[in-house]
Amino acid sequence: MKLDFFIKKVKTHSNMNFSLNQINKEAERLFDNLRKVGWSEPDCELIAPLTMEINQLKKEKDVIILAHSYITPDIIYGVADFIGDSYGLSKKVIEAKEKTILFCSVHFMAETAKIMNPKKTVLIPSAASCSLAESITPEDVRKLRKKYPEAGVICYVNTSAAVKAECDACCTSGNALKIVEGMSQKEILFLPDELMAKNLQPLTKKKIIKWTGRCIVHEEFSPKTVDSVRRDYPEAKILAHLECMPSVVEKVDMTGSTEGMIQYLKKSPAKQFMLATECGLSDRMKVEYPEKQIIGSCALCPYMKQIMLKDVLQALKEPRKDQIIELPKEVVKKAQKTLNRMVKIAEKQIFKK
Repeated sequence: MKLDFFIKKVKTHSNMNFSLNQINKEAERLFDNLRKVGWSEPDCELIAPLTMEINQLKKEKDVIILAHSYITPDIIYGVADFIGDSYGLSKKVIEAKEKTILFCSVHFMAETAKIMNPKKTVLIPSAASCSLAESITPEDVRKLRKKYPEAGVICYVNTSAAVKAECDACCTSGNALKIVEGMSQKEILFLPDELMAKNLQPLTKKKIIKWTGRCIVHEEFSPKTVDSVRRDYPEAKILAHLECMPSVVEKVDMTGSTEGMIQYLKKSPAKQFMLATECGLSDRMKVEYPEKQIIGSCALCPYMKQIMLKDVLQALKEPRKDQIIELPKEVVKKAQKTLNRMVKIAEKQIFKK
């Protein structure tokens, strides 16, 4: 498709008129990063009018755009103001001065942003769910409390606001062990990630009672994958997310959160890395650390990949009801206590109300 034809096509869907020179400059900006993950110049020319309009609208409407590392690179390097993992984005939400937060992520993350900033407008481009968040309900938590009345209840951040409201403390993959150790109870109900609970158990003397939820991305990795990379790339460092199977975790060089994996790769003198996590992180590392070689396979999250630039633009222009995060006041109040407990244990500070 020729660029001038696409410009005409875009104008039929946009109230903004951009010159050919403006579009070329934006395409060059995009291509500088996206070429490192296989995007061509024509690809960047096609999306340039969209990224320009989004970036202009977010300034006009006082919106900050946050993107999880698993989101597609056109959003990450085209329109996002901040990129990170669940915990990094959570902290950025607290600091946000803009009146509106547009969260390019799955639904539970946008809910968390609303819990932290109940007076702000929080938008999500697509009401994408999550296999972990879907695996447990508030009623499940209430039943577990009755079954294990002496146990402390920790919920992984990959849960709905309603589930968080039923728990004692929240955690992320980066601070899960610290939260487990910081609880006063000797037994811990760890919800909902079964594999993360199994990986945490050898690291603590406390008894961890697990649920049956799993991340459909991270459970795809197997020990055979690790063995294959070891055979073909003996000098490579293999990093795995804490949501992977214990049989994978025991074979790798480092296990941790998304941010933990980034920091390890950044500081390591190694030149080759295999990342046992979602493909979005591999793409980020290829762009941000081109001197490092990312090898082996990754896995796509079908939920994160639902979110597209056109959805971001639509949410900015005229958000639909399903794109606006609304939570009951009582849920917000209870969930705030859960998140505050996490931060009090992990960083000795409290989220603003």
